[in-house]
Amino acid sequence: MIVTIDGPAGSGKSTTAQRAAARLEYVYLDTGAMYRAVALGFLRAEAPATRSGAEAVLPSLTVDVEYRGDTMQVFLGDDAVTDRIRSAEVGRVVSDISTLAPVREYMVEQQRRIGRAQADRHGGVVLDGRDTGTVVFPKAPVKIFMVADIDERARRRLQEYEAAGEEVTFEEVRAEIEQRDQQDRTRDIAPLRRADDAIVFDTTDCTIAEQVDFVVDRVKAQDGRGT
Repeated sequence: MIVTIDGPAGSGKSTTAQRAAARLEYVYLDTGAMYRAVALGFLRAEAPATRSGAEAVLPSLTVDVEYRGDTMQVFLGDDAVTDRIRSAEVGRVVSDISTLAPVREYMVEQQRRIGRAQADRHGGVVLDGRDTGTVVFPKAPVKIFMVADIDERARRRLQEYEAAGEEVTFEEVRAEIEQRDQQDRTRDIAPLRRADDAIVFDTTDCTIAEQVDFVVDRVKAQDGRGT
């Protein structure tokens, strides 16, 4: 079983996908974290967010994941970068880097490889990102598109930054999300959009538990386990 959860920044995708995967005894693949690892690779190489920058960085870049219990760990080469990829610095550049054709081609290939392998091994995988239901796994049996009010999304992202020790204001985070939304929806390659057969889920007034229940119920209905 492959379950995709797409949506804009701060809509609640990652936490919901991770906890739903645990409830279903599947594994969770955070595709956004993989793109953030690539962005960190660009920053470390001081490479520009251009095709030439990608062509210089990607040949020597290796992004992979490992699972320790229910937790996905992200690696850039041999370096565990799960915490470092959540920095505001990475957040400011990841959208520009993720729009580059060489980056997306590389990442889609890796996400399909890992997703299929984990689904075969564990019975199912839950992915979240921007294009998991439209590009990575367009034939996934369960697709959910999560949305939320922009102020609520900014509040959630601010909490993430504060938990990571970042000093940013609500206004800065809101502006960053507005810019990311614009970039994600208007980029030429794999723009953020809802798959025609995806279920739209507004999480603005939902608790995490309610979001997880929503996903789990849809998956169980699809595979015949009931609720």
